[in-house]
Amino acid sequence: MKGRVEAVVGAQWGDEGKGRVVDALGGKVDVFARYQGGANAGHTVLVDGQKYVFHLLPSGMLYPCKTCIIGNGVVVDPDQLLNELKELQDQGKDRARLVISGAAHVVMPYHKKIDKAQESLRSKGRKIGTTGRGIGPAYVDKYSRCGIRVEDLLDGEALREKLEYNLDEKNMYLTKIFGAEPLAFSEVYEAAVKWGKALAPYVEDASLVIDEAIREGKGVLFEGAQGTLLDIDHGTYPFVTSSSPVAAGGCVGLGTGPGVVDRVIGVVKAYCTRVGEGPFPTEDTGEAGAALREKGGEYGATTGRPRRCGWLDLVALRYAVRVNGMSSIALTKLDVLTGMGTIPVCTGYEIDGQHEEHFPSGVYRQGRAKPVYERLEGWSEDISRCREFEQLPLKARKYVEHIEEASGIPVNLIGVGPGRDQTILRNF
Repeated sequence: MKGRVEAVVGAQWGDEGKGRVVDALGGKVDVFARYQGGANAGHTVLVDGQKYVFHLLPSGMLYPCKTCIIGNGVVVDPDQLLNELKELQDQGKDRARLVISGAAHVVMPYHKKIDKAQESLRSKGRKIGTTGRGIGPAYVDKYSRCGIRVEDLLDGEALREKLEYNLDEKNMYLTKIFGAEPLAFSEVYEAAVKWGKALAPYVEDASLVIDEAIREGKGVLFEGAQGTLLDIDHGTYPFVTSSSPVAAGGCVGLGTGPGVVDRVIGVVKAYCTRVGEGPFPTEDTGEAGAALREKGGEYGATTGRPRRCGWLDLVALRYAVRVNGMSSIALTKLDVLTGMGTIPVCTGYEIDGQHEEHFPSGVYRQGRAKPVYERLEGWSEDISRCREFEQLPLKARKYVEHIEEASGIPVNLIGVGPGRDQTILRNF
C-alpha cells in the first residue's frame, strides 16, 4: 500500500508560517522531510506556550516516534544543527529519529566569510539581503563540483584532500579580492572532523528511508524553506535564495520521483511580508504596514530583522498556485487582520500604464508594478477561539472565500493564532 505524500511550500516570500502548518498536520504524518535551504531559514512552532525556533531541523522533531529527514538538497551548517539538537536534548524534546542525507552539502567557515564579504561590496541597489550565513557560496561550490558533503566528514582522508584544494582557492579569493585574513587548514580540518564524529549516528540514505516509508503506507510530508517568490528560478531574481523552494524542488532535494506526491499545500499568510531587498508591489511603508508588523510580530526568526509588510497579493498567489501545482491553501495569521475597518487586497497590477493580471517575469517590470486594490470589509470580533469555519464572523469568512475564488483552490486550513490548537481544519 502506497503511503500518502504531501508537500508544504511557501506561496509568498517566505515567513508564511510553514512550521506551524507542518506542526498542525504532524499528528497524521510519520516522516517529516526538509528538502532545501539552510540555516538562513527559520521555522517557529509554539507548543504548550513554549516557542521553538528551528533553522535546520524539520518541525516534526517535537513529535515522539516520528522520523525527521534532512535531505540532500539542504546545505548543513554543522554548528547550528548540533546546537539545535543540544537545545532539544537539554529540554528532553528530541523525540524523533533524525536522518541526515550523506549527500547534503556542508556550509564551511569560508562560505560564511565569502558571503559577508560579497554582500559588503555590493552597491545599495544591488544588495540581495543575504543573512551572511554562507548559504549562497555553499550552493555555488555544490554546482562547481568542489563542495564538501556530509559523507566527506566521515572520511578523514577524503576530507583532507578536498579541504586542501578548497582552502588554497578560497584563501586566495579572500586575501586577494576582499583583503581578508586567510583561514588556517588545521583549524578548519579539526572542526570538520569533530562535526563528522558528532553527525555520524544520523547519516543514512535519506532517499531510501523515504521510499521504504512510502512502500509501508506511511504518511510523508515534504517541508520546504523560504517561499515561491524566493525560488532561484521562479522568484524575483536576483533577490532570491540559492535553492528551489517550489514543490518540484522537494523531489530533487529528497531523491523521489514527482509521481509520489499526492497533494501540494501552499502556505499563505493573510497579508504579505518580505525580508531583504527586491520587489514587493503591495508593500505598505506607512502606519498600516507598521501596525501589521507589530501586531503580527513580523521580525525574522533567523536574524531578528524587521520584515517589510503589506497586503495580500492575489496576482502573486495565482502565480504560486501555477508553478507549484498547488491543490490546497493553508491560510495563516488571519487573526492579525482583526480590527481593521477595511482590508486592501491586490487583484491586479498597473505596469507602465497597462493593466496586468499575471505576475510579470523579470525583476524590472516587477519593480514597476503598482497594485490595483479591492477593499474588503473587515471584522472586529476575536477569532482566536474559533475552531470551525462557521464560527468565524461573516466578513472573515468572506475574506477566506475571496481567496478561494481568486486562487481557484480551497482554503483547507486557517490559523487563528500562534498555538498548535488555534487551527481550523476544513475537509483536511
